[in-house]
Amino acid sequence: MLKGKRILLGITGGIAAYKAAELVRLLVRAGADVRVAMTEAATRFVTPVTFQALSGQPVWSDLWDARVPDGMGHIELSRDRELIVVAPASADFMAKVAHGLADDLLSTLCVARRCPLMLAPAMNVEMWENAATQRNLAVLRDDGVLVEGPAAGDQACGETGYGRMLEPAQIAAEIDVFFAPKRLAGKRVLVTAGPTQEPVDPVRMLTNASSGKMGYAVARAAQEAGAEVTLVSGPVSLSTPAGVARIDVRTAQEMFEAVKKRAPSTDVFISVAAVADYKVKNPSAQKIKKANGDDVTLELAENPDILAYVAGMKNGPFCVGFAAESEKLAQHAREKRAKKNVPLIAANLAQNALGSDDNAIKLFDDRGEHDLGSGPKIELARKLVEHVASMLPQKK
Repeated sequence: MLKGKRILLGITGGIAAYKAAELVRLLVRAGADVRVAMTEAATRFVTPVTFQALSGQPVWSDLWDARVPDGMGHIELSRDRELIVVAPASADFMAKVAHGLADDLLSTLCVARRCPLMLAPAMNVEMWENAATQRNLAVLRDDGVLVEGPAAGDQACGETGYGRMLEPAQIAAEIDVFFAPKRLAGKRVLVTAGPTQEPVDPVRMLTNASSGKMGYAVARAAQEAGAEVTLVSGPVSLSTPAGVARIDVRTAQEMFEAVKKRAPSTDVFISVAAVADYKVKNPSAQKIKKANGDDVTLELAENPDILAYVAGMKNGPFCVGFAAESEKLAQHAREKRAKKNVPLIAANLAQNALGSDDNAIKLFDDRGEHDLGSGPKIELARKLVEHVASMLPQKK
């Protein structure tokens, strides 16, 4: 997807700047036209000569560079670019872009850009977790800036945690995804994610261990594929994927009502949420006090089957179900697909995926079984979305 693509790579000051050299090499080898702009601080870590040799083009760092005849390098250098990528993006640079500050070439380029912007953050774990950085991150995402990473691990300062820049191959893969064909362009996709919480009393609930990570990955992958995505989410501690509309719910009934309202105008419904099968029939209005030696009996009532409802709609959306099993994966997945009457089921072993960033998924449809393999949930979500796109009726 990168052959002939015009990319401006921005590099800010930080030890991760050395990794940007490998990123340039990967992009150029894939056929991309890479122009490099550096902050003054970045040149303290890696020299411009390195990037000039790897990109085959002049490197830019001075807002007043005389090589631009009209003195407007902040305009001219980005106008023919299809994407600006800043890797590494320091905490200082993220703050500048979030607040529209433009006091050097790279920040001015980003504020004056017409093309999309992707940032790959890199900083100390405390800087990443700082409240100001997290506020800036939220602003950037709300503004449509693509933020990839950071990863967790050992840092150059000797500390450990989130703040490591993604590896160059991972960033190159994200750029490749950005330029991939938008297989779901013009489609409206509705995704459910996370657990539901069924109250027992004002302080207790029935729930499960779903983190919501798979559902959020599916929502992101569908948005990357060009779809208009609505995410109905149970209680999770995850950031909303860029460009995705999010509706927060708590109980299965609330999720059901949110889905019912939106399903008639949806093209694809992907039911990833781990919806509680049962709720307490008569939850207590007050906290149930412990009585020594006495058992407590809860009367349960069945929750609505959201996937079955949508699958049974007349002229309803294309439905995809998820089956999280603990054994006999293929057997149970096939049985669930037949019972729900849906064209596609994605199945995984729950004990290997709950709370993890990785998963292993198999798909089941009329053509049989399709193994997506194992790996990061976002990669599997992209494969799932591609499979869904291949099953949708094609416009003539």
